[in-house]
Amino acid sequence: MNARQQSILQTVIDKGRMSVTDLARMTGVSEVTIRQDLNLLEKQNYLRRTHGFAVPLDSEDMETRMMNNFSLKRELAAFAASLVNAGETVFIENGSSNALLARTLAERGDVTIITVSSYIAHLLKETPGEVILLGGIYQKKSESMVGPLTRQFLQQVHFSKAFIGIDGWQPETGFTGRDMMRTDVVNGVLEKGCEAIILTDSSKFGVVHPYTLGPVSKFNRVITDSGLAASNQLLLEQSGLQVDIVQRP
Repeated sequence: MNARQQSILQTVIDKGRMSVTDLARMTGVSEVTIRQDLNLLEKQNYLRRTHGFAVPLDSEDMETRMMNNFSLKRELAAFAASLVNAGETVFIENGSSNALLARTLAERGDVTIITVSSYIAHLLKETPGEVILLGGIYQKKSESMVGPLTRQFLQQVHFSKAFIGIDGWQPETGFTGRDMMRTDVVNGVLEKGCEAIILTDSSKFGVVHPYTLGPVSKFNRVITDSGLAASNQLLLEQSGLQVDIVQRP
């Protein structure tokens, strides 16, 4: 995705609806080029086209959440992808940064991705990467598999690294999630004893949700952005975590 297409996406997200004519005027290219851009972005599940217009997907959809701070999340995903070697099998949990990571790795075509996210599996259908989607109860809102069957399937697969999204972190609570069943799946992943990596933007730090991910000792690394307060970074490091800071674009 080039800089013009990123600008188009962000404008559509911000404005809610943009005409081909206005997008051409804004970017300084022809309407033919804009239509080509929109066709590509729609094919990649970033927006939806209507006659003469581009509109964002439903605000509850993963695609729209992915586009919030897209440039930052892309940088986080690129850094995370650099930690994965050719031939590895990795688990990638739900979340917008994780979805971008999955696409980055799948486009390389040299990594096997295990996920419980049906959204991620669908996102990768045109890529050369191998994808294993674990079964379970289909949680429609999160487009994720959860429940005891998912736990059982986790026992049947093996992976070297797991990339986990969080909803919150505070020093007193550690990492937390807002959904009990998704949190239970993450805790099942942590029981595997693989390298567990938190991938999240810094907005989640200082927030608390009901369900505990962890304990913290089960995690190895945090990848986040330079919005993380220095005091929180110190606390994370004192708890034994390696903290990788990606500069905001």
